[in-house]
Amino acid sequence: MKAAPFRYERPARLSDALAALRDDDARALAGGQSLVPMMAMRLARPGVLVDLGAVSELAALERRDGELVTGAMVRQRALERRAGLAEEVPLLAAALPHIGHREIRNRGTVGGSLAHADPAAELGLVAATLRARIAVRGPDGVREIAGDELVTGPFQTALAPGELLTAVGWPLARAGDGFCFAEVARRHGDFALCGVAVHVRGDVARVGLLGVGPAPAVHELNGPLDPSAAAEAIAAAVEPPSDMHASSGYRRRLVRVLVARCLRSALEDAHAG
Repeated sequence: MKAAPFRYERPARLSDALAALRDDDARALAGGQSLVPMMAMRLARPGVLVDLGAVSELAALERRDGELVTGAMVRQRALERRAGLAEEVPLLAAALPHIGHREIRNRGTVGGSLAHADPAAELGLVAATLRARIAVRGPDGVREIAGDELVTGPFQTALAPGELLTAVGWPLARAGDGFCFAEVARRHGDFALCGVAVHVRGDVARVGLLGVGPAPAVHELNGPLDPSAAAEAIAAAVEPPSDMHASSGYRRRLVRVLVARCLRSALEDAHAG
């Protein structure tokens, strides 16, 4: 199939992009790795396609005020290859290689992935676990959304009509922090059957899950931290779906195993730091 007819716009300024997105039938094109296939199958039929590729204001990648700030149009591969990323935002560095394949990451963008809000997206999980700062701009001005409040359901976000995700502030790691990311997929590059991200700071741990619900879920644990007990409690609390790839019981088992493994690894990482 081919995409339904649409008008194509490629603004050079953010203000022009926002003006174009005021049209109720407009959709923003970031990396296109999800939207373009949906258009080709006519699952998405925007009347206006607003290509953000020429908006230089969305391409920032810099350290600022205790964060690594990535503009919405930063390519995933560029971020993955950033020198020192493993020291700046270790959880992000660990998760990026699991996103699709290298060719996907060459075109896929940070903002596009987050705004698409796929329940199995790794960047959404990391943003929720680290409570990254999501910068948004729209008709009513500028505002921020916490990373664990962005996704409200499958392919649904807290973005209002006409708003555009413009940047993400990823908090920089501190001395004594511990991190771990792990996921299980049928093949490398496939969407994960289950994924876990852990951030430990002192006697508090944030444990994020993907693939077991309609949106990334984060469980906050207060010490003393017992990986086995925490894994059992979290596994008992989730209600994973069953589908053609895995049963609910199998996914719950993955939660139990991966949470215990990641918590141990993050605690070891924290003690080593």
